[in-house]
Amino acid sequence: MDEALVIRDARPSDAVGIAKVHVATWQSTYPGLVPDAYLVNLSEAAAAMRWHNAVQAHGPGQGALVVADAADSVVGFATYGGRRIPVEGYEGEFYALYLLDEAQGQGLGRRLMATMAERLQEGGKRTAVVWCLRDNPARWFYERLGGVRVAERPIRFAGKELVEIAYGWRDLAPLARLSAGPEMR
Repeated sequence: MDEALVIRDARPSDAVGIAKVHVATWQSTYPGLVPDAYLVNLSEAAAAMRWHNAVQAHGPGQGALVVADAADSVVGFATYGGRRIPVEGYEGEFYALYLLDEAQGQGLGRRLMATMAERLQEGGKRTAVVWCLRDNPARWFYERLGGVRVAERPIRFAGKELVEIAYGWRDLAPLARLSAGPEMR
């Protein structure tokens, strides 16, 4: 990992940075997967308000992390907590993980997943899932980290019929061990 990049807990003051990453990554990742009109109309200002509130809503086993550069600018984020969509045998959920293009390929995604796994375990959760679009070309990332496809469901998003798949980890301990590296601050 670039020594200038750190993973830390998100703060309300990170909301604008998280929103910028959220909009930029959706616009670079999802063309052709979700309606273009939805992507074009994403608003950093609206997202910042949502993220400001979301970052404050955390507790044991749930929260948000950011990857920040030397200037403390957000270049990535991840969120996690209790399972929102029932999948039998799974307690926790990795809600989101996004990195700007220039922050990819440095092991940050792996470190974010591992840190979220640690935090879920600290909150008493031993298993977790992540939902992603079936057609998302980056879903292999979860497979490389040991996620096993455990569920599928149709969804309607921005007027389009899509399919989400869930990858699951029956034991978060091996994933959590991947976080070994420089200490978070």
